[in-house]
Amino acid sequence: MILPEKFTERMKILLGNEYESFFSALSGGQPRSGIRVNTLKNGAAAAIAAEFGALERVPWCKDGFYADKSAVSGSHPYHAAGLFYFQEPSAMSASEGLPVNKGDYILDLCAAPGGKSTHAAAKLNGTGLLVANEIIKKRADVLSGNIERMGITNAVVTNETPERLANKYPSFFDKIIVDAPCSGEGMFRKEPHAVTEWSEDHVKSCAARQRKIIDSAVKMLRGGGYLIYSTCTFSPEENERIASYIIDKYNFELCDIPALDGLSNGVPGWSDGNPALEKAKRIFPHREKGEGHFTALFRSPGDTEAKRFSAAGGRSADLTMYREFEKAALNINAAGRFEFFGENLYIVPEGIDLNGIKTVRAGLHLGTMKKNRFEPSHAAAAAFPAEYFKNIVNLNEADAYKYLRGETLPCDEHGWTAAVYKGFVLGWGKANGGMLKNRYPKGLLLLR
Repeated sequence: MILPEKFTERMKILLGNEYESFFSALSGGQPRSGIRVNTLKNGAAAAIAAEFGALERVPWCKDGFYADKSAVSGSHPYHAAGLFYFQEPSAMSASEGLPVNKGDYILDLCAAPGGKSTHAAAKLNGTGLLVANEIIKKRADVLSGNIERMGITNAVVTNETPERLANKYPSFFDKIIVDAPCSGEGMFRKEPHAVTEWSEDHVKSCAARQRKIIDSAVKMLRGGGYLIYSTCTFSPEENERIASYIIDKYNFELCDIPALDGLSNGVPGWSDGNPALEKAKRIFPHREKGEGHFTALFRSPGDTEAKRFSAAGGRSADLTMYREFEKAALNINAAGRFEFFGENLYIVPEGIDLNGIKTVRAGLHLGTMKKNRFEPSHAAAAAFPAEYFKNIVNLNEADAYKYLRGETLPCDEHGWTAAVYKGFVLGWGKANGGMLKNRYPKGLLLLR
């Protein structure tokens, strides 16, 4: 790897006699990859251990493990069933470091592709609300797909600017994640294109953009709420100096992050010398088993109640056909705030108004109204455990892969049926005449 000359000069100044070890790790080492177990899926950890053997745990994430796709395949049925999420180990530090309480309203402001959002959702464990936002529509769609695959029921996915969200949701959230767009220095050995895009001017423009994003995020946080800020870069301009900006402009308190004890500390001398900056955490590839990362946790001043909405838009829901489907296919009576968006039926989390907000996913998508019938969504299959379904077909490994390729399979059930592998739901099928017609989404099918 040929690193930019200006980058190496500045890192030599910052790291001193550590630079050679840093350079060797960054230019010659292998990028670290990992998985995070989805604790929303009951029994996921035990199933993964039984399937893939003992994996090395990521020290700063209790549900994270080192693994690459040669050891744990993205085409495995457990991945399709949402038991784990591929995530760079250093990136696990942000949501791991965020203190999450039952019922919290959390915003992930720069959320795609979804690692930090799905991690925060797992910590919420079905309570409260997660708003996962991404400004680029294609990336928002990917984010929505990952929210769906992981079986998250209390998430809204939006496709908005931070400014528009701030105007809509002042003092609304208990916790906010800002994994800010950055110069990507920490990803040099994983994403070589980041090397060619690097310049000192790019670092400065990223820092300016980060301050602007922070300005919007602060408006949406209630008094006494927590904001966690992270980047995947080394530059002080985007890290310690942004932390100083948050402290100085908004009087936020920089907090200890007990979950990340053992990681390198922030460096006060790389900003204004404020000793509190040591409470931030850094990951360097020559010190830890991960790519470059920075994480800082802040608490907003005061202690105020968050502002909530009593209702939101969406057509009043006539649930007749849904309840008929539910009676025939499920062992539950779903409850919550049912709303139609077009012909799509959602259970929308309480306390949020989506009017005027570009929304990709408005909560749990139950399905779509067709002519004289209700057709369930893949999101419902991903969200519900096997015991919720009246009809299931248990697949062996070979048939599970056939199902994920979209093939028709033998089945003795009748009507809507869940395809299940080792106790975990893969998706829907429609059974009739001894066969299961595959309803796995075409966009998710494995290549033959």
